[in-house]
Amino acid sequence: MTENEISHILVGIFIKVHSKLGPGLLESVYETAICFELTRLSINYQRQPGIAIWYEGVKMDIGFRADIIVDQKVIVEIKSVETVSPVAFKTLLTYLRLTDKKLGLLANFNVMLMKNGITRIANNL
Repeated sequence: MTENEISHILVGIFIKVHSKLGPGLLESVYETAICFELTRLSINYQRQPGIAIWYEGVKMDIGFRADIIVDQKVIVEIKSVETVSPVAFKTLLTYLRLTDKKLGLLANFNVMLMKNGITRIANNL
């Protein structure tokens, strides 16, 4: 699957999870439900993987921890906040650059309409 195909599936999952659970729960609840849906669709993913980075030629074992990486192509960052901080968007872009991935989705579930809580961030896509 391409990044865009994965993105389309994820947006559908986000909307489904949000419509069933509603806003205001912990991020871990949404993460669990998203992973459940990915498993049901037989889509490969990693949950909370530690991502190594290289700095000055030295491998740092855990540079960051992504919420979900889908099919080794799309990074998903989950939020459940009143307002997403501008730094969250920059952080996801940094994750994409460090992993050489092309697409990230930031999903804030603390919104009335889920489509308003999804931000797509591309890195040379």
